[in-house]
Amino acid sequence: MKKLHSKISFLAVVFLALPALLRAEVKLPAIFGDNMVLQQQTEAAMWGSATPNTTVRITTSWNKKSYSTRSDSDGKWKVKVTTPAAGGPFTITISDGKAVTLRNVLSGEVWVCSGQSNMEMPMKGYRNQPITGSNEYIAISDNPNIRLITVPKLASLVPLGDFQGSWKLCESGNVSEFSATAYFFGLMLNNALNVPVGLINTSWGGTRIEPWISEAGFKSFDWVKLPDKNVQQEKLSPQTPTVLFNGMINPVAGYGLRGAIWYQGESNRNEPAQYQKLMPGLAENWRSVWDIGEFPMYYVQIAPFDYGPAGLNSAYLREAQLKASNVIPNFGMACIMETGEKDCIHPANKKAAGDRLAYLALVKTYNLKGFACEGPFLKEMKVEGSLVRLTFDNAANGLTSFGKPLTCFEIAGANKRFFPAEAFITNAGVTLFCPMVNEPVAVRYAFKDFIIGDLFNVEGLPASSFRTDTWDEQ
Repeated sequence: MKKLHSKISFLAVVFLALPALLRAEVKLPAIFGDNMVLQQQTEAAMWGSATPNTTVRITTSWNKKSYSTRSDSDGKWKVKVTTPAAGGPFTITISDGKAVTLRNVLSGEVWVCSGQSNMEMPMKGYRNQPITGSNEYIAISDNPNIRLITVPKLASLVPLGDFQGSWKLCESGNVSEFSATAYFFGLMLNNALNVPVGLINTSWGGTRIEPWISEAGFKSFDWVKLPDKNVQQEKLSPQTPTVLFNGMINPVAGYGLRGAIWYQGESNRNEPAQYQKLMPGLAENWRSVWDIGEFPMYYVQIAPFDYGPAGLNSAYLREAQLKASNVIPNFGMACIMETGEKDCIHPANKKAAGDRLAYLALVKTYNLKGFACEGPFLKEMKVEGSLVRLTFDNAANGLTSFGKPLTCFEIAGANKRFFPAEAFITNAGVTLFCPMVNEPVAVRYAFKDFIIGDLFNVEGLPASSFRTDTWDEQ
């Protein structure tokens, strides 16, 4: 009888304690953590899990305000908090009875940075592939107002809600491992705006654009074959449509941000016509998922590189990127025509890419004045006998080749045979002449797989490769 009483007493204690044992501690996805940057002066979403069907309270130190919501039957919750003007550090406390506190939080400008290997390439470089000036930039990189987080590579057939990672301080050891293009972009924003900057790097070398778009984003692109949902995870290719969106974009989708930057295209080189549609499609897809309006997206045009005899001249992909740059709002392209390397697909001059993305953001998003953000863009071609006269937009103060001969122009007649042209910068633009072509009908500039661009506006930003003909790809 005494033993039975003891067992009953023990079971009673366990029963009474069961609610506490089952009580779930507040858990946050990795994108929310110490050292993070929240998008300033906005209604920023926060979400996570807690005890099912209970009140979750978020308290923010900058305004001493509390926000309450109720977790659902699965313990999921989401709430928006009003963020302050740029500054910090702050704390955020989340509690469903047991508190979790996030420390050293800043308010500032947040950008997602994505693409393939030229975005992924870290400040320390790849094996035998350097980043110009990286040793110095890493050595002096300590900056309390820049924060970094990298989403690990993961492909998934279903949208994921979290990843393994954390926000890092901008210190030399962390910067050396972080995306060089993204770092230089963020550094210029921080210097120009004098506000904290948060950079979210989610990139994977060698990948096409299709894996970065969600299933819903392919409604207008019927040539893309969506994946078989029965494929085993271990056999899943990172080139499969939707799988990198699911594994590497969806976990951060909805996090408060100002915009996104993108550096990709090499792996889609042979499908320029499709890429011209997919590029704005990617931006519109991400905007629909974030549901915070038409946030800006700026991207890097791929650099010239010798891809070899197989496949299409990569100038057609650069052309597709150029044409895509103005088809939707808050969209723009950074050109790096002079930084390509014949035998390395990863240009060492990542500062040019990052800086030119930043120029676009500073002018088009932050409305700064007094400097250029884009290179010359062909405005008009006029034929006067055997002469061709070109005028350009984005060259209010004129053009330059920095004292070198212009060697990248070609002219063709009706026979479609292109010959090198003599080219001269004039007060109005560029004048071309070729003794082999008496009646010119078409012009091409730097329209080759590998070539070093030599036409710039006076501000030093290069012109993209371009052509005036619409002849078949060759």
